[in-house]
Amino acid sequence: MPTRAADPVALKPPGRTDPDTHSKRTKGHRPLVTETANTTRWGILSTGRIAGLFATGLASAPGAELVAVGSRSQESADRFGDRFDIPRRHASYADLAADPEVDVIYVATPHPGHKEAALTCIAAGKNVLCEKPFALNVGEATEMVEAARAKGVFLMEAMWTRFRPAMVKVREVLASGAIGDITLVTANIGWQAGFDPASRLYDPELGGGALLDGGVYPLSFVSMVLGAPSEVTGVAVLGKTGVDEQEAISLLHPSRAVACVGVTIRANPISLATIVGTQGRIQIDHDFHKPTSFTVSVDGQEPERHEYPLDEGNGYQFEAIHVMDCLQQGLTESPVMPLDESLTIMNTMDSLRAQWGVRYPQETG
Repeated sequence: MPTRAADPVALKPPGRTDPDTHSKRTKGHRPLVTETANTTRWGILSTGRIAGLFATGLASAPGAELVAVGSRSQESADRFGDRFDIPRRHASYADLAADPEVDVIYVATPHPGHKEAALTCIAAGKNVLCEKPFALNVGEATEMVEAARAKGVFLMEAMWTRFRPAMVKVREVLASGAIGDITLVTANIGWQAGFDPASRLYDPELGGGALLDGGVYPLSFVSMVLGAPSEVTGVAVLGKTGVDEQEAISLLHPSRAVACVGVTIRANPISLATIVGTQGRIQIDHDFHKPTSFTVSVDGQEPERHEYPLDEGNGYQFEAIHVMDCLQQGLTESPVMPLDESLTIMNTMDSLRAQWGVRYPQETG
């Protein structure tokens, strides 16, 4: 089993506050778990594909115990419970949230269901790890953040990319100043998804579109490196159902650095990411959102290769380990994926959708 790593390095790009200022602690710095210092009891809300991936990842997270699952039917909960040997199976999300044997709940519903599920868990006093994108829009995300802060429970967006060992090392290289001041960040992501108007990628009722499902990865990556943008522009191709199927996004930041992001569900691009500085660059190999290798090229020096093969688990264990570390320290917010940053990213995506005229049926006002 891998040993528990220290909290990943947090960057402070120009004009950005220290992430530690976002990390609220409970009174007396008491742990936010009720089990022993070595065990955190997890519940999973929903039983779809991403729930299964996370459950698999938990098996490689030291100290994690998957004790409960909640679904909209007993049959689905039992089927998932049998698959992962989960003892406590609930036929509703509310019953899972009320389970006294659960310390933290992973919300794995499609993103239009994130707000309701997270608020149900928070109201029951449960810590929450919510799958990305954090919500359907910044209004929903704000409700979630305000509820968690008022209740004093932990809440974090499950951006697994940030917690992979390769990305932790990327932040260490950036923090060292090896490539100088950052001037340009680029990232592309996508896959060829067959058209199905009833699928979550194409159905507006399900929050469909390339941006929320795929674009959140490069936008979160840019945010990790450069902080909040001062200007956001983009062009998109809308499909038959009215959702965005591919887009090109440009961002300007207060430091005068720029970023370029490409997203598509119409083809299979090479998903690379680059960070260019005044003294060198970092290139993260395909697929950058689940990185295992990258190259650092400092001007005048031989390129330096970094490789972090995934020898155990499926990569989802790293975000779970980080959450458990935060809970043991009594943190109600992550210093690596702060809630204020999740709100900024959601706001950026709202701005882009407004430019493209993409609006979901459940959005009012």
